[in-house]
Amino acid sequence: MNTAELLVKCLENEGVKYVFGLPGEENMEVLESLKDSSIQFITTRHEQGAAFMADVYGRLTGKAGVCLSTLGPGATNLMTGVADANLDGAPLVAITGQVGTDRMHIESHQYLDLVAMFSPVTKWNAQIVRPSITPEIVRKAFKLAQTEKPGAVHIDLPENIASMAVEGQPLNRDRREKIYCAYQSMNEAASAISKAVNPLILVGNGALRSNASEAVTEFATQLNIPVANTFMGKGAIPYTHPLSLWTTGLQQRDFISCAFDKADLVIAIGYDLIEYSPKKWNPKGTIPIIHVGANAAEIDSSYIPIAEIVGDISDSLHEILRRSDRTGKPDPYGVKLRSDIRQDYERYANDDGFPIKPQKIIYDLRQVMGPEDIVISDVGAHKMWMARHYHSDRPNTCLISNGFAAMGIAIPGAIAAKFVNPELKVVAVTGDGGFMMNCQELETALRVGTAFVTLIFNDGGYGLIEWKQEDQFGSSSFIKFGNPDFVKFAESMGLKGYRVQAATDLVPILKEALASEVPVVIDCPVDYRENARFSQRAGGLCCPI
Repeated sequence: MNTAELLVKCLENEGVKYVFGLPGEENMEVLESLKDSSIQFITTRHEQGAAFMADVYGRLTGKAGVCLSTLGPGATNLMTGVADANLDGAPLVAITGQVGTDRMHIESHQYLDLVAMFSPVTKWNAQIVRPSITPEIVRKAFKLAQTEKPGAVHIDLPENIASMAVEGQPLNRDRREKIYCAYQSMNEAASAISKAVNPLILVGNGALRSNASEAVTEFATQLNIPVANTFMGKGAIPYTHPLSLWTTGLQQRDFISCAFDKADLVIAIGYDLIEYSPKKWNPKGTIPIIHVGANAAEIDSSYIPIAEIVGDISDSLHEILRRSDRTGKPDPYGVKLRSDIRQDYERYANDDGFPIKPQKIIYDLRQVMGPEDIVISDVGAHKMWMARHYHSDRPNTCLISNGFAAMGIAIPGAIAAKFVNPELKVVAVTGDGGFMMNCQELETALRVGTAFVTLIFNDGGYGLIEWKQEDQFGSSSFIKFGNPDFVKFAESMGLKGYRVQAATDLVPILKEALASEVPVVIDCPVDYRENARFSQRAGGLCCPI
């Protein structure tokens, strides 16, 4: 066999089901090898879409999603999705074609040093320079991509190496052993928890990656400690739980800010600083912190733990719980916030204004989605509202990119979500700006049979930037644009399109769209005057006594 065939056998050995990508001259040997493989190649319309599909596939499954491109512009187009996976902690393996090794030393058509280019946005990357090392490179790539903290890796395959004859076989996958934390650290954490008057749990995406949501819920319940989750930690505890304070991480004060103000201990579980900077919730660095995670804490002047519990998160929480005693302690301050948070959420249930307020759009969306159904939020003003108002009962049912925060992820991500969970309802929530960045992948969705709903928050501009400009400068500039007729756009691709023309339209349209056997686009005008109103309320927020 040749190197490309050995590469594909190694991918099969790693359990790869899909490779997302585009064909090119320099990856033809790999594509030829995939023809007789158990792996399904998904031809996308843009390499960025392929990388986002691999990104979300990895985030949902914990197994590395794989994307493939040719060299030069194909490889540069992968970069955004690869960087997103790396900063969001999603396992991903990117494979690029490359010129032959016989012309890398001279100026050559479409040649870039891809190993150097991908280095800043990956955990590790390498070029296959000898056919015989292919099994080692592939095994190392998947091991690193999937080991905490997960991320992206890159394999570069020159075209002449790909066609060379080789003998070899895939390497056996090693078994992962649990890592257990030290007893002394657990005792220190338990002592601090037992003494605290107003403790608060901050849970991040690491808890979801470690399948620790049940342990988090039991820990919080038994110790009566309220829980706030990051954008990427949604579903770590059911949003209906009486101790759930929902999502923190907005760039303005919110009810949950009051809980941090009063906290005399923060227990950070699976929390990554990239999700929500500790300088936002602990600006003076005075709140004592317990760090519970699979890896040691990152260095930050506002994040210096008094105890670090490094190891399997579920086991660590069980052991700390066993050693803690909060008998007779009054309810922590954060518990008092629950009614205010819930009341603010419910106030939009019957709002009939048009264009529709973002809070109302999201309230209605939540009503038609089941507890296991999946929404994928793009990046823009709607992301902030999705973070604040779309609440999750289960892990990985509301996916938000908040490490790299890349626009254009929602539609490709929804395709990946349907591959992983074809039986579930999936909605891509996007702004009109983000929609136009990867809307071409709706043709991919139709062709491969992944029926989901794309819900567009239509305001004719880059709403999040307008919000920030208005907050900082009192005016906005350079953020408005025109849009196509989104309904006709959808219909021209063989999809279904709907336009919301009144607040009462949204729920019936969503229900009909979610029952469709083809992808659906819903154009929903949004009233983003709510952005400024929220900023004004946040600026005058008074915390309950």
